[in-house]
Amino acid sequence: MFLRTARLVYSSLTCLVLLNSASALASRQNQFEQKLADIEQSSAIVGLAVAVVRDGEISFLNTYGVQAVGSSDKITEQTTFRIASLSKAFAATVAVQLDAEKKMSLSDFLLASNPDFKLKNQAQTKAATLNHALSHRLSLPPYAYDNLLESGVSPNTILSEMNRVEPICNVGSCYAYQNVGFNMVASAIAEADNMTYSASVVSRVFDPLDMSGASFGKDNLIADGNWARSHKRSVGGEWTIAKVKPAYYRVPAAGGVNANIIDMSKWLSAQMGNYPQVLSRPSLNRLHAEQVRTLGELRRTRHFGRVSDAHYGLGWRIYQYAGHKVVNHSGSVEGYGAQIAFLPHKNVGIVLLTNSKTKQFWSILPAFLDHELELTPLK
Repeated sequence: MFLRTARLVYSSLTCLVLLNSASALASRQNQFEQKLADIEQSSAIVGLAVAVVRDGEISFLNTYGVQAVGSSDKITEQTTFRIASLSKAFAATVAVQLDAEKKMSLSDFLLASNPDFKLKNQAQTKAATLNHALSHRLSLPPYAYDNLLESGVSPNTILSEMNRVEPICNVGSCYAYQNVGFNMVASAIAEADNMTYSASVVSRVFDPLDMSGASFGKDNLIADGNWARSHKRSVGGEWTIAKVKPAYYRVPAAGGVNANIIDMSKWLSAQMGNYPQVLSRPSLNRLHAEQVRTLGELRRTRHFGRVSDAHYGLGWRIYQYAGHKVVNHSGSVEGYGAQIAFLPHKNVGIVLLTNSKTKQFWSILPAFLDHELELTPLK
């Protein structure tokens, strides 16, 4: 009788805890949804798509606003956005897959697949590896020669001009974010997989995850008409449609991917370990392992408020947020913003896509993290 009573008491307490936990989660989600609704009502964005993945399932998905200012075409679950630097994780993932299959190694030298590449010091050029590119440790100053890329100079020509740039450290010894340099991984992947870089990503990631709306390039962005136009603020503060610029499509490993919110929710779920047939746990551990400390991020993420440490892995950032590990990345190209992040210990994550970058957009991720971690929002 005593044991039966004890079991009943334990069962009742367990149910009470679960009910309280579910109630608290619902309350936090309501607060988060209200923030998104407030942003839409304030006209702080033109269009927005948001997905939350919890325990391998989409627990929240919504879209806000329109594809183009002045249009009645709503953002939908199938609306395609540019995801900018979120593209880097796709390159890193395929590189890790090929390494696991012994088709190439992250220790391979970049020069082997990028013969135009030249640093100021020839020995340093020869020492640079795929791992260094994937973790932004090429010794170059930040965003080296992005200005040339934006002015129309080809990536291979830029690589041959890198020897004009004064290095900031030895290869492998410091972090500085790159786009042209990062894209050297694409050539290595194409050679190792015996197909174009984009075809490799499609066959290894897009198709297995059924990311049917994901693609590369401007033509594919606009192909079906359901795409989010790029926007910028006019001098008077009004939203205007901006031209889609092709520069970062020419470095596809760094910034060439387009996708809709459904595609990106699948990608997020895979990175959280929910598609082991596509991404194994050893591969994920390798992608999300800290490669280099990025203390400059503590200044760049001041709107996060709670970031106490920051690293870069392979195509991913790793933050300590209020004492909790967050795996994340942001992307930004004129008129578009994208963020992806997850809390491994809670098995929950979020993807955010917009066609109108504002500080309100960048405030959504920290608000989500605060709600999930039950933290009082910072003022």
